[in-house]
Amino acid sequence: QEQLVESGGGLVQAGGSLRLSCKAPRNIFSVFSASDMAWYRQTPGKERELVASISSTRNIDYADSVKGRFTISRDNSRKMVYLQMNSLKPEDTAVYFCYQNRPNSGIYWGQGTQVTVSS
Repeated sequence: QEQLVESGGGLVQAGGSLRLSCKAPRNIFSVFSASDMAWYRQTPGKERELVASISSTRNIDYADSVKGRFTISRDNSRKMVYLQMNSLKPEDTAVYFCYQNRPNSGIYWGQGTQVTVSS
């Protein structure tokens, strides 16, 4: 079973919205709650870039390119992290990855979910 499982990607027109979800099914509640979580994205030929992060204490940061359009949130009781993406642009097209920095264990990645925004 995967450590992190993403869902919610797809094809959307510019200006539309998508909500990505990431579940950590193998985490126990205390481990997930203590983890820093984030969403990254990657396009072919480019390095993976940070989109949004939410720490265990709920400090939040966004890439400048998505501020005001994307919202990251987490539900520790469900071991889930979300990325609400509004006003999508073609340049948001990428594979989006869920990231977890798990205390005393290390970094984990999901398998990625494709987001395609058509103009």
